[in-house]
Amino acid sequence: MSSPLERLRARREALGAPLCLGIDPHPDQLPEGLPRSIVGIEVFARGIIEAAAEHAVAVKINVAFFEAFGADGWAALERVRRGIPGEMLCILDAKRGDIGSTAERYATGLFGHLNADAVTLSPYLGEDAVTPFLEYPDRLVYLLARTSNPSAARLQELPVDGQPLHLRVARWAASTWRDGRVGLVVGATAPQELAQLRRAVPGPPFLVPGVGTQGGDLVTSVRACDGSWAPGVVSVSRGLAGASRGPDWQRAAADVAGELRSRMLEAVLHSQASAAERIHSGGS
Repeated sequence: MSSPLERLRARREALGAPLCLGIDPHPDQLPEGLPRSIVGIEVFARGIIEAAAEHAVAVKINVAFFEAFGADGWAALERVRRGIPGEMLCILDAKRGDIGSTAERYATGLFGHLNADAVTLSPYLGEDAVTPFLEYPDRLVYLLARTSNPSAARLQELPVDGQPLHLRVARWAASTWRDGRVGLVVGATAPQELAQLRRAVPGPPFLVPGVGTQGGDLVTSVRACDGSWAPGVVSVSRGLAGASRGPDWQRAAADVAGELRSRMLEAVLHSQASAAERIHSGGS
């Protein structure tokens, strides 16, 4: 079987766009007719994936929305994960961050038991929080760098030796792990920082959330995903979940995913044309 990176490259080449389906199923925001329980959460998650998979390279599942339901939630998460098509990357958005045997147990649960292809991690504890996950060959991790939440800048923009903290984190990750297995979470809601990070660290793959209802910049996000030999992904969650609250929610989500894929593909083609023009101008 091919590695997650190989599958991601193949899927991206086939679809032409880096769309990732974000699964953040809040029980109070489920479509009408679905129970506000783990049963409704599972039906919704599987329904979104089934409806929109043809347009996406990856699925990112926020595990908190399943863990909140205890053992039943974990069992539902297992079933949802098993239902993801094999050609798509499965990212578990867990944001773990610990060391030693605790980190090993986290890795065992997410990689060993749930068989995720990638997970999100907090980099705050350094290499000790990352290394246990990299013991699983070919699996990927995404370290939180410049996130999309409103208060992120208060900490992530703090100057450290003349550079913002998020840039220090990104450069540390890029210099420590050079094989493409350690990427960065960089929110689309900070397009200037996103573009700066891509220029500063062209190696690590990016996971870019925040496009859609959070107001993130789609064009900048797509361009950031093409800066590395390891393909990046742009995750959309609320735009899919809120496409419709009625009985047509699956069709509506598929329509939104198709539109997003088309817009992303247009951005990719425009970026490639601009790059070719710059090369031609420089050589003439």
